[in-house]
Amino acid sequence: MSQRSAGPRLSDRQRLSWLRLIRTPNVGPATFRDLINRFGSAEAALEILPELMISGGANRIARIPSIAEVEAELEAAGQAGARFVGIGEADYPSLLKSMDHPPPLLAVRGEGAVFRLPAVAIVGARNASLAGIKMARTLAAELGRDGYGIVSGLARGIDTAAHQGSLATGTIGVLAGGIDMPYPPENAGLCDEIAERGGAIISEMPFGWQPRAQDFPRRNRLVAGAALGLVVVEAAQRSGSLISARLAGEMGRLVFAVPGSPLDPRAAGTNGLLKDGATLVTEASDISSAIAPLVGTQMPRAPLEEPPDFSVTPPPGEDDRARVIEALGPTPVAVDEIIRHTGLHPAQVFMVLLELDLAGRLERHAGGNVSLV
Repeated sequence: MSQRSAGPRLSDRQRLSWLRLIRTPNVGPATFRDLINRFGSAEAALEILPELMISGGANRIARIPSIAEVEAELEAAGQAGARFVGIGEADYPSLLKSMDHPPPLLAVRGEGAVFRLPAVAIVGARNASLAGIKMARTLAAELGRDGYGIVSGLARGIDTAAHQGSLATGTIGVLAGGIDMPYPPENAGLCDEIAERGGAIISEMPFGWQPRAQDFPRRNRLVAGAALGLVVVEAAQRSGSLISARLAGEMGRLVFAVPGSPLDPRAAGTNGLLKDGATLVTEASDISSAIAPLVGTQMPRAPLEEPPDFSVTPPPGEDDRARVIEALGPTPVAVDEIIRHTGLHPAQVFMVLLELDLAGRLERHAGGNVSLV
């Protein structure tokens, strides 16, 4: 496998500006996209950010990372054998592009070629049984021999077994922290082995970022988004694996589950998934036969709003902002409803929402809904 793929590439200047923008507080993937749609480039968006934060009612202006800070992150990543890949570049995992609000930049360590394999995610309990670990390893190995890449989250138990089973054929590890901060720490050696044997490690978090509890659902989202289907081997009733399964279903991915004993709490979540319609798995062919028809097809993309034409209407005034804020509350509401209720031009509503987001006053929800913080 080649280290890099030919295709469109960000310039060094663009990559620097993209990284500065996505590392700015209150700028997530959705806000990043809206800023690029509105101002045409990350560089232009960076210049206007303080003004937008003030318009949104921020108590203080969020600090934008300096060029020197971002250059230091790029250099540190390079020294660790990693690189930052933009969403339009050839080495960006293609399936992630069909997610709702994919990360604009990913830190990648290892081979980009593994992203071109049709992928299956395998997740499950950290405190897995020996039978569960054996099942995960066997499924990963057999699917790998059939030409599938295996995606998982590098956690203890099922995740580790899935990566180990697919080392020889191609595996993708998704980190909740920075690409230099594997969790759990004992899997640092596994990360090295994945990168050295044709697989890849990816993260959307800053270099040096220690993972927090709230970062793991974000990781789970990438695990689900990077695969055509997701297999849960063992999971308790309230586990992160069930979050991954729910996210996979919302993205239109296939969801599979391995049945377990009703007497084992580690099987309660998987058995529940089966009751809810997940595909039952007892061998790798159960997965490959369901996934094979999807290979090479276009995954359903999350519905994206057409960027409004900001040039045909004046910027929102204070009265316009007040009307949008009045329409918002703690309950999520669709942007189209806000537009209809306020009677404002869509571009004006989108602009107010962007200002509120940058000020830390807006929360985005699944399906494009928003609420006031």
